[in-house]
Amino acid sequence: MGAMLVLVPGLVVDHDLAGASVAAQDRLKAVNDVRTTLLQAVGGMVVLFGAYATWRQLRVSQDGLRATQEGYITDRFSSAVDQLGSDKLETRIGGLHALWRIAEHSARDREAIISILAAYLRTHLPWPPAGPGAPPADAPINDITPLEARIADAQVALTGLGVLLEQPREQAWVNLGVTDLRRADCDGLWLPEVNLDWSCMEGASLYRVNLSQASLVEVNLRHADLKTAILRRARCVLADLRGARLVQSDLREADFTDSDLREANLRKADAGGAVFHRADLRLADLRGADLSTADLFQARLTGAMASGHTRWPAGFDHEAAGVVVAEDPGPEPPPLLQPSGITTRHPSLRSLS
Repeated sequence: MGAMLVLVPGLVVDHDLAGASVAAQDRLKAVNDVRTTLLQAVGGMVVLFGAYATWRQLRVSQDGLRATQEGYITDRFSSAVDQLGSDKLETRIGGLHALWRIAEHSARDREAIISILAAYLRTHLPWPPAGPGAPPADAPINDITPLEARIADAQVALTGLGVLLEQPREQAWVNLGVTDLRRADCDGLWLPEVNLDWSCMEGASLYRVNLSQASLVEVNLRHADLKTAILRRARCVLADLRGARLVQSDLREADFTDSDLREANLRKADAGGAVFHRADLRLADLRGADLSTADLFQARLTGAMASGHTRWPAGFDHEAAGVVVAEDPGPEPPPLLQPSGITTRHPSLRSLS
């Protein structure tokens, strides 16, 4: 470096002068100008090298921090999974909350945690119920304790699952089939494309739940509260919806083929494009419902209640089908979120055989 700054400037000036005679003062000024230029170039190179070294150090630090974070998440994940096997309820609940929190911050682990929560529900809440503490399958719904009081950890797993499914996901279907979700609290949860086939959700609270494109084949939804729920394109074939509350629900393009909807409350429901092939709608409340583009092929409507605001398919004779025209109920009262069936007493179904 010293040789470059002492010798090179003079050589450069002599080369440029090509043997021409100049005053010593002018030559010295030219040498100093070249030296200044070289110093600026060297300084720039030093700055660039320092910036590159800093960037490399930052990358190394970031990689180390990422590896540390991954290791920390892995440790938390393993610890939370271990907690799920504890005999203590509070430990299991803590493990479920830990998994829920990890899934919210780590998109990489979200799918695995969703699968774990679904498996936890399937194994702890099988249908028909198994185990000494589970209420029998034929127990009256009013004698069954709400899920959050009966199996608190299962309710936590269900809530966490319904919250996590609202976030962007790589996979679609989640399997919750053949589970015992009687009197479960699903208010406001996001459960699209969830498989609930052959599950029992009798008396469940499903206010404003999103069940778009869910599979509900032969599911038991008797007395379930589905007010303002979204069941768009849901597959409800052979479902038992007797006494279910579907007020102002979005039922567009849902398939209710062979379903039992006796005494169901479908007031002001939007059933545009819904399929009710051979569905049993006797004694159902259809006042204000939009059935203008619904498929009512062989649907049974004897004793169903309608009003002047009920919209029927073109050419459909609802009076010949046995529909009773009654006064419109008017505006629906504002929805009030209540505890999931803790104090609710469901009336006996007249259609219960």
